[in-house]
Amino acid sequence: MRIRLAQTLLVVVGLLALALGTSALAQGNSTVGNWRLNLAKSKYSPGPPPKSTTIKIEPAGLGRVITTVDAVAADGTKQRWTYAGGYDGKDSPIMGNNPNGDTVSRKRVNLSTTEATFKKAGKVTVVNTVVVSADGKTLTVTAKGTDPQGRAVDNLQVYDRQP
Repeated sequence: MRIRLAQTLLVVVGLLALALGTSALAQGNSTVGNWRLNLAKSKYSPGPPPKSTTIKIEPAGLGRVITTVDAVAADGTKQRWTYAGGYDGKDSPIMGNNPNGDTVSRKRVNLSTTEATFKKAGKVTVVNTVVVSADGKTLTVTAKGTDPQGRAVDNLQVYDRQP
């Protein structure tokens, strides 16, 4: 009886350690936080740039994060989309009105760099390379691909971490 109890206790402790470890990995993700677009430091081709954009990235457990984007387009149209997933290269559905895609897949390049590939109807539209500065205060997104009108996209978006 004691052996079985000890084995059960070991399994429970192991599962708890695994859960805490994967949660810590997501929380240790340098992109986790709230970010606001710095229009003065950003460049959009083609333009015009959005009036504003904020990004919220939060841990979702098991190495996953939830990303929520709120933007006001140049014409005043409000955009909001969210998606959840890991950095495993698997497509995740996008909920909301993202103009560049209906799915996104992410992968980690290194500790400070990730890549997000947006697809519309299975076709790659835009690839975002996301880099967090060494001090963790700036998130830079280099977006390359094609917009919904078929124009080449070459954007540099600079975001400041928010409290």
